[in-house]
Amino acid sequence: MILPFALLLGTIALAPLLAADWWSRHYAKVAWGLGLVTAGYYALGLHAWTRLLHVGHEYVSFIALIGGLYVVSGGIHIRVKGESTPFVNTVFLLLGAIIANLLGTTGASMLLIRPWIRMNKYRITAHHLVFFIFIVSNVGGCLTPIGDPPLFMGYLKGVPFWWVAHHCWPAWATGVAALLIIFFVVDSRNFRRAPKPVRELETRDEHFRVEGLPNLFFLAVILGAIFIEHPIFLREALMLAAAAGSYFTTRKPVHEANHFNFHPIQEVAVLFIGIFATMMPALDWLEFKAASFGHPAPAFFYWGSGTLSSVLDNVPTYLSFLKAVFGSCVDADIVQQVQHLIQTGGSDLAAVTGPHAEQIRQTFAALQTYQPAALAAGSVDQEHIEMAF
Repeated sequence: MILPFALLLGTIALAPLLAADWWSRHYAKVAWGLGLVTAGYYALGLHAWTRLLHVGHEYVSFIALIGGLYVVSGGIHIRVKGESTPFVNTVFLLLGAIIANLLGTTGASMLLIRPWIRMNKYRITAHHLVFFIFIVSNVGGCLTPIGDPPLFMGYLKGVPFWWVAHHCWPAWATGVAALLIIFFVVDSRNFRRAPKPVRELETRDEHFRVEGLPNLFFLAVILGAIFIEHPIFLREALMLAAAAGSYFTTRKPVHEANHFNFHPIQEVAVLFIGIFATMMPALDWLEFKAASFGHPAPAFFYWGSGTLSSVLDNVPTYLSFLKAVFGSCVDADIVQQVQHLIQTGGSDLAAVTGPHAEQIRQTFAALQTYQPAALAAGSVDQEHIEMAF
């Protein structure tokens, strides 16, 4: 049952290049068809309704966040003032990398791409778009679950919200700084080619303006809703309500200035229905078989995830390697003992003995730090226990 997953990812990667017209007309049928094959197998063959409902909840959470940020950012329009010198452009991209962690890479790209093109309109080249994609649309958003969809999926599975920022900010700063330095050098050469009279003429009537500021309220609602875990679907309902409020209260000229439409998020929503459904067997197989792979070195995960995410979507890549880590590194006996401790409220913690006693105590301590509410309620998801381990 892994074949539908491989077929869908291969089609997503190749069809837009080899058969763009056919893909634009039939991508929904492909995603729905392959997704229903897998979902039907889980429902009718395995009777795994709980698994399907869990994946469905994750999908709704994913789309509510991505869609909400996309709609809200589409209701904010920015015009910039002044000449787009290499320094100004570099600062703009740095701010874009930071904003990507608050609006998501999709939302930040939606908000900033048109000001970016407009401020460089008299000397726009391929490198302006390429570095914008590198910095704002990709690398910039890797510090928070808001910034990058895979990190949000990790957050749903128990990764603490600030864990990535706390541990990965040096790598983020190094990557962004390296790209900005290269961009500054390349853009400086491009800037010198534009005659000064042309630069002055093209930027003479530019002025700074921000429209759609009320959407900052709806953005705050979405950001606040991320931390709501119970009751189920309240988080997603608030995100979708904020998106609807933003869309219906934003003036039409602002949407027109941003060339806003729902087609991009519609395509993402449809394709990810298929991805979330078809990747279930692949993730289950990885978690079941990963223990037989031994304990791969960190370099394997680094190069493997980087290679796969360069040709596949980064969400299934992230989840695949996360499941591989769970399967190869997490001891099922330890998870069971931690579950027993949770049921007893930790009263037996001091009496824990055996070769894994320290790991059990550390896992329980991690749950006390990162999952206090669920621990107090005596109900912690197995994935959260595995993540704490």
